[in-house]
Amino acid sequence: MSSIRRTIQVLDLLARKGAMTARGVSQQLTLPVGSVHRMLVDLADEQVVERNATGAWQLSYRLLEITDLQLDGVKLPRLTRPFCEAIAEQTRETVNVNVLSADGCVCIDKVRGNEGMQLDWRIGSRGPLYCGGSAKAILAFMPEAERERIIAQPRETYTLNTIVDADDLRAELARTRRRGYSIDNQEVVMGVFCVGVPIVDRTGRPVGAISISGTSPKAPGPDVQPLVDLLDEAAVSVSRRLGYTGSWPPQPLGERVALQATH
Repeated sequence: MSSIRRTIQVLDLLARKGAMTARGVSQQLTLPVGSVHRMLVDLADEQVVERNATGAWQLSYRLLEITDLQLDGVKLPRLTRPFCEAIAEQTRETVNVNVLSADGCVCIDKVRGNEGMQLDWRIGSRGPLYCGGSAKAILAFMPEAERERIIAQPRETYTLNTIVDADDLRAELARTRRRGYSIDNQEVVMGVFCVGVPIVDRTGRPVGAISISGTSPKAPGPDVQPLVDLLDEAAVSVSRRLGYTGSWPPQPLGERVALQATH
C-alpha cells in the first residue's frame, strides 16, 4: 500500500472517528504503530493534524482552509460579481471581495466605481485580519478561540488610526458583531474609509467579506446604513447560496445570547 493511500486512510479515520491515539489508529487500520506515529508527526508539521489536551491526534484546520480556498475561490467571484457591479455603479465607490486565508485575507475580486480617487487592494493582495473593512468583518464573526488566537499575534501600525491595542481591538470587534458590519476609519490608508460585512458558509463560519471603500467618510449610524443595506443584500444572498440558513447578521456560536443581552 502506498504512503499516500495510508495517509488518506488515516485522515479519513480521524474525520469519522474523531481524536485517536497513534495505537488506536494503527489497530483500526492494521498498520504498524511506528509507521502511524511517523505519519502523524509529518502531518502535524504541515498543520494537517494536531494533538489535543489528552495527547490524542485530531484533524487540524489546514484541510478546511485548503478546501475553503478552493470552493470559495471558485464560487465567490461568480456569486458576488453581479452585486459588486450594481453596488459600484450606485455608490461610485470600489467594491471588494476578500476570502479568509490562513491568518489573513486575500482580495479575490473588485469592481471600481466612478470615483476619481481609487485607492484599493489589487486582486491577489494579502492583508492582516485586524484592520480594514473586509478583514475586520471576517475576524469579528470568527469563533472566539480563533479570534483570540489572531488577536494574540503582533500587529503592525499602518496609520495613526490602526487599532493595535488588544483590548481596543476586542471592543471594536464586539461593536462590529452587535451592529453587523465593520468600519475602517482610515486604518490602512489615510483618506480611505471602508464598510464591510461577512460572507459565511453553511455553519455560519466567515469565509470572506464584501466591502465598499472610498474617500467618503463612513461611521456607524444612519448615514452609513444605506451602504450596509446594499452589502447585506449581497452577503445574505451569497451566504444562502453557500448553505447558510441562520439569522442575519450571523453570530459566532456561544455568543448569540450574550450579545442579545447587551442590546
